Amino acid sequence: MSDIPGLDGVLGVQYAELGPDKVVATFTITDQHLQPFGIPHGGIYCAVHESTASVAAQTWLGDKGVIVGTSNLTDFLRQASVGDTISVTATPIHRGRSQQLWHLDSHDQDGRLVAQGQVRLANLDREIPPEALARFTQGTPSA
Repeated sequence: MSDIPGLDGVLGVQYAELGPDKVVATFTITDQHLQPFGIPHGGIYCAVHESTASVAAQTWLGDKGVIVGTSNLTDFLRQASVGDTISVTATPIHRGRSQQLWHLDSHDQDGRLVAQGQVRLANLDREIPPEALARFTQGTPSA
């Protein structure tokens, strides 16, 4: 677990780089990440992809609205193992007035591509809660 609130904290996500054009998050595969057959659950990649894309999209959008995910497509390419550290990098494909599309690459500590995906997000015309905005303007999405 990490000090980040919500699912990211439960999954042990840490943000290593945070900017409007690129966000990098990391987590280490533990027994808590396994599915019933003893291999990492694909949902962890989907979840971390969506969180990383959301943080990137919100960082880019700033206080002009609130980001919500609308689509998450993740392909699993290589099996990771307990103890592997996964680095997830989000880079923009498209950033527009009403929506954004982000590309995600998940690599293991040896640089091998483990999963790849795309997350589409909607830019909602709503005020971002002040406590959430503070996390982004202080340079880290952690609490």
